[in-house]
Formats: sequence, structure tokens, C-alpha cells
Amino acid sequence: MNESPASGGPPDPARILVIDDDLTVAEVVAGYLTRAGHRVDRASDGNQGLDLARRHRPDLLVLDLMLPGIDGLELLRRLRATEAGADLPVVMLTAKGDEADRILGLELGADDYVTKPFSPRELVLRVQSVLRRSRAAAPALTVPGPLVSGDITLDPQARRAHRKGCELLLTLREFDLLAFLLRHPRTVFARQELMQRVWGWDFGDLSTVTVHVRRLREKIEDDPAAPTLITTVWGVGYRYDPVTADAPGATTEHRTDRKDGSE
Repeated sequence: MNESPASGGPPDPARILVIDDDLTVAEVVAGYLTRAGHRVDRASDGNQGLDLARRHRPDLLVLDLMLPGIDGLELLRRLRATEAGADLPVVMLTAKGDEADRILGLELGADDYVTKPFSPRELVLRVQSVLRRSRAAAPALTVPGPLVSGDITLDPQARRAHRKGCELLLTLREFDLLAFLLRHPRTVFARQELMQRVWGWDFGDLSTVTVHVRRLREKIEDDPAAPTLITTVWGVGYRYDPVTADAPGATTEHRTDRKDGSE
């Protein structure tokens, strides 16, 4: 992804799982991440990697797509189908330059990718950027309560969302995108603007936004092929249109005042 790593100091140490069958690459990556202060576990095939991911619950996964046993995409697909792995930050590490594989990985919820050959220092920066974004929690004057729009309910504090009473398995990016759209109904946003305001990226591959919008539609629309909630404004961007029953108030947000003296 042609994104500039986010600015700021290094995040707190994290537990990172590196899954790569190239032992030399895995050793180099693990070495750089360890020197950056992180705890690193390694796996050399998909089955071992899936087992370690489930048992150790890492803070981030560095995942090669070309793996023996279970390949990287299938491993990611299985992780995303579980509650524990639904929002696990993932950086894809692959020798494949094929756009279809990158897009599929993003569709499955990968957060970033680096194509081999790569600079280990750049990989560390991207890992730390993803960690910062996944841990970011902007301070607020009030504690945000649930957002309600039609049959969709989203709780920013618990980071859980439901539709028609059923919990939605959303990735980190999908959750943040849905929360942003619910808070800004009937407003058109260009893809570049969504990148900046939702995920804090100044640069990036705009197709990433397209992928996440499509994935989100699959989870909240009655007919994703004919969306009525997240609509495309051709030549401009995307707009969240609450169901008619919500009009004119659109999304309702309940807030709870802080009790710690903050203003």
C-alpha cells in the first residue's frame, strides 16, 4: 500500500506473530521487530500459524500469503470468522505483486501490505503505524454512547455493532468506517477524505476504501448489490442514507457525561 506510515513515537511493546515459510525473511523480520521492543513469535506454515494465533492472541499478525498447508488468504479468512480474530490487525507480507491477491487480502480485512523485496525498516514503521491506529482512542469530553440508526446499533466503547439483534463481525477498519458514517448521515465523502478522517492516512491506495465499503455493505445491506444505506455518488464518493423511518433525525447518539472532572 502506498501509504506514508503515521507520524508519532513508537507504540507500546506488542506481541507480534510472524508467519512466513522463508526462514531467512522470518528471522530478519523478527530481529527488526524485536529490536523495536516487541515480543515476536514465529510460525513457518499456515497450520502452525493458525494454532499460535488462536492460542497466543497476538496484538498484530505479519502474514505471508504463500504458505505451505493453509495459505495466507485462507488463514486470514478463518481468523476473521472468529470473534477473537475479527479485528486482529494484519500486515500482509508477500512476494506476489498481483493486484488481485492484494485486493482479496484487503477484502478479508488485512490492514496493510508490503511486497517483497522490502526494507525491514519500512516494515517496522508500517507495523507500528497499524498498532497505533488499532490502539488509538481519542479523548472526548463525554463518553460516547450507542449510535442507533434503523436496525443498526453501534457501541463505540464496547466496539460492538448489531443489526436486527445479531452481532456484526466487523474488522477494525469496518467498525471505524461504520461509526463515522453513522455520525455523518446524508453527507457525501470522497474516498481520499474517508482515508484521512476515518483512518488518519494522508496517502494511500484509494481502492482500499472501495474494498472496505463493499465489505461493509455485505454486512449491513439487505441487498449488497443494490445498496440503499451506503450509496455511491458517482464521480464524488459515498453517502450514508438512513432508512426513511429515521427521518428527519437520522442517527441517534446517546452520550454519558464523564464523572472524572474532565470538561
